[in-house]
Amino acid sequence: MEYDMHDPKSSINLTSEGYIRQAQLIPAILPFSAATLWRKVKAGEFPPPLKLSERITAWRVEDIREWIAACNAQNGGANAA
Repeated sequence: MEYDMHDPKSSINLTSEGYIRQAQLIPAILPFSAATLWRKVKAGEFPPPLKLSERITAWRVEDIREWIAACNAQNGGANAA
């Protein structure tokens, strides 16, 4: 499956750096559920989030960009959506 960070259908485009929270990732950027996201984190298939404060967990945008690029490279850049 190819992920497009700049998909015009997406309401969110990833910035070049910073943090992004789960609500911004799903479903705007990632085509799966929150349960699948956490399952992938636990399995080491998705970058682990950072705990920014007691109640705030977020991912580094750089990590998400790298993960998307790796997914696209693994699929040969073919759109399998």
